[in-house]
Amino acid sequence: MPVPTAAFDVVLPVIIVAGVGVVLGRRLPIDIATLNKVGLYGLTPALAFDSLMRTELAGGVGTRLVVAYLVMTVIAATAAWLLTARLAPASRRAVAASTVLGNNGNLGLPIALLALGRAGLDMAVVIFVASLVVMYTVGPLLFGAEGGLRAGLLTILRLPVVWALALAGLLRAVHLHLPGGVESGIHLLSQAAIPIVLVQLGVQIGRSGRIAATAPVVVAVALRAVLVPAVAVGVGLALGLDGSPLASLVLAATMPIAVNTLMLAREYGGDTDTVASAVVASTLLSIPILTGLVALLPHLTA
Repeated sequence: MPVPTAAFDVVLPVIIVAGVGVVLGRRLPIDIATLNKVGLYGLTPALAFDSLMRTELAGGVGTRLVVAYLVMTVIAATAAWLLTARLAPASRRAVAASTVLGNNGNLGLPIALLALGRAGLDMAVVIFVASLVVMYTVGPLLFGAEGGLRAGLLTILRLPVVWALALAGLLRAVHLHLPGGVESGIHLLSQAAIPIVLVQLGVQIGRSGRIAATAPVVVAVALRAVLVPAVAVGVGLALGLDGSPLASLVLAATMPIAVNTLMLAREYGGDTDTVASAVVASTLLSIPILTGLVALLPHLTA
């Protein structure tokens, strides 16, 4: 795919929808927490359920994607921790968390849909669920939260998206479907998920302050933009991924730092200044990077 085509057909639609969120976030008193809850608890579960019910993705591919994503996370976290030994402890934790917590929801889902089609979205949903597990278990641990693993697991069990996937998996296993009207309603909700998560991203960026280009911020952005995609390629090839699954993994790894990383930093007393600047800088930098990557994806899926 030529770069201009990637820019106009894949990245531009995302920028337009997120741009609406930026304007709304700056002009209107929008409650970001409530908007996030609408997406996380209302729309994303519908998207996950609908995707799993409709997907033709083989179970083995989904399993390998999850394993690859988790292995990639462990390697990237270890590398980030070792490479930041000279930073202050709080900044070191912020950089490590920023390195491994990617925006596989707000940005990852729409980019995957536009770049790789419905099959790409199905794989992106699988990766998104894996990223939620990482977000709420590894995230608190990296920020030094007491009881972080237990608290993270309990948080995951409270997420409707997990139960939506479990229900869809059970229904597929026994070859059952919900009544037509119910499935249609869930499908309508799922179609609203991607635009809403993009608006969420835009609102959060619109509310962000200026970027402080400190050493920890630069390191965090560089590791997320360079280290994680490189690790993804190596892990994906080592686990035998190719074609669209490999492209999906690399695309997920190239997503910028997750906005929710800032939420975790606030919750567990982390270096919020570093994380806030890193999130915004990483998101802005991801626009040209993702444009170039989308242009190269046909070579990975060939």
